[in-house]
Amino acid sequence: MEHATSRRTDNTSAQGPTAQHVPPRVCPHQPPCPPADSAGRESARRVAHHPEQGWSLLCNGVLLFEDTGELLPDGRIIDPHRPLDGDQAVTTV
Repeated sequence: MEHATSRRTDNTSAQGPTAQHVPPRVCPHQPPCPPADSAGRESARRVAHHPEQGWSLLCNGVLLFEDTGELLPDGRIIDPHRPLDGDQAVTTV
């Protein structure tokens, strides 16, 4: 008889994904999209776009959020870095 704790029903590995386990990506576009670890990563083509949810998935595996934050395929987070429309810099005198 199997123990309930030894049986997995969710089709995931027991260890789960790690930041070191990032599947290789092959860009089918010519010229190829910039890799996720390059400065130009945001210029990669969108492969999924969900403006109602505020995010896009780029060809290089980057999740780009409407506030300009990013989630890289290796798990690193890039904080928002551009002002949104209507945001203005506050200057003190």
